Amino acid sequence: MELLSYQNAAEMMRALAERLASELSSVLVQNGQATLAVPGGSTPEPLFDILSRINLDWANITIMLTDERWVPSDSLRSNTALVKNHLLVNAARAANYVALYEFGCNPKDGAEALSQRVAPYLPIDVLVLGMGADMHTASLFPGAVELASAQSAEAAAVVPIVPVGGDLEPRVTLSANALATAICTHVLILGAEKKAALARAQIYSPADAPISQFLPNATVHWCPS
Repeated sequence: MELLSYQNAAEMMRALAERLASELSSVLVQNGQATLAVPGGSTPEPLFDILSRINLDWANITIMLTDERWVPSDSLRSNTALVKNHLLVNAARAANYVALYEFGCNPKDGAEALSQRVAPYLPIDVLVLGMGADMHTASLFPGAVELASAQSAEAAAVVPIVPVGGDLEPRVTLSANALATAICTHVLILGAEKKAALARAQIYSPADAPISQFLPNATVHWCPS
């Protein structure tokens, strides 16, 4: 694991956007197409704003979320709105987007359909992960009933999961298998609480700290706030 520390969030987001663009460019030169997987939530909004303005061959880049709430894509609770408003704009509006939602299905059946949709875009070339203070990443939550199956070697690319802690919506998430295909992995965290969680994650098992599985090959980007 490589830990990069920054003075502030603005510096971190600029540096990470440039790093992602460089890695995507290298993949495009080599393979002609690339897959970028990104987290939801408010933290990556400034990153998406910067990345969307960088000139890349976006028409040959496929973007997907690492996880999603099982709500329609036009819901305010959907992370798809975040991606559409902050990443799939400007130069990046030409990118291909794979939404992790299947209309008219329950999460289990939807995850099966989505696994087939996601499979052609694996392995992930560039992956950005978030991490919660509980050491979850994507929607791989410690204590979730479905966590063991989501971390299983037999798991499909997309799996259903119900978060711990009272969140109303079930979710779907890229499985540990799918996330582990990433060629370049970055973890984006802010604040002292997350840095302390990162230290704990390095000594915990993936069952207790799902992020830990991805740290050995990751570059972690951190700033105080």
